[in-house]
Amino acid sequence: MLTTPATRPLDPGDLGDALALLAREPLANAFVTARVIESGLDPRLLGGELWGWYHRGQLRSLCFSGANLVPIDAAPAALRAFAERALREGRRCTSIVGPAPATAALWAHLEPHWGPARAVRAHQPLMATSTAPPAITPDPLVRPMRKDEMDLVLPAAVAMFTEEVGVSPLTAQDGGLAYQSRVAETVGTGRCFARVEDGRIVFKAEIGAVTPHACQLTGVWTAPDRRRTGLAAAGLATVIRHALDTCAPVVSLYVNDYNAPALALYRRLGFTSSGALMSVLF
Repeated sequence: MLTTPATRPLDPGDLGDALALLAREPLANAFVTARVIESGLDPRLLGGELWGWYHRGQLRSLCFSGANLVPIDAAPAALRAFAERALREGRRCTSIVGPAPATAALWAHLEPHWGPARAVRAHQPLMATSTAPPAITPDPLVRPMRKDEMDLVLPAAVAMFTEEVGVSPLTAQDGGLAYQSRVAETVGTGRCFARVEDGRIVFKAEIGAVTPHACQLTGVWTAPDRRRTGLAAAGLATVIRHALDTCAPVVSLYVNDYNAPALALYRRLGFTSSGALMSVLF
């Protein structure tokens, strides 16, 4: 068993310290930061636990434990402590995701007990832009989807997830109810954008995590029969402009390093590298 330094789940009284630590890497930490801001670290709203690792009484590292296990600003001693806690509590996550070096080290501790993983994506470029793409005309037909259009959104969302992750979210133990709830929440907040043609979505993108520093694009998908037609570039230009105007001063995303077409598209849209994440999928 690993040696355990001082770790504990954080609560609303730790909100200021947690946000100060998360602000050190605002792009890489956007997902967890958004969860912490929205919940105020109320465990009923957080969707998991936020573990803090303390050294000499000071909060030095974090790890979000929920549907995802996410190490944050974690040094080797903190990673050992987080791994021990995760092993003691048992695997509850469907993925481990975070900055590549820390995630690789955390997975090295957990793999003998939790492996093999279904997939390991060791290098996923984290990209960002603070300007709308000047050379690409936004698509005027890309718009926020309405709550009464979930019957259009869900098939596109499931197709995107299945293509990206390798399994359908509807095969989860709950029959996909948690996934459908997340999609409905995104639609309800006006952050799911799509182009609809002939009663189906042909392009989709979502503004996921939103913080004062950055927001994160997720769920980018184009119908297979409409790819390589410029639809994604124009659609993303619309979503990026909206995100910069209404959400945050920086738009970020991360992408698989083997997805050369997507990388080329994002660079064309003005995104530049800001680091790398890693994902371990179960």
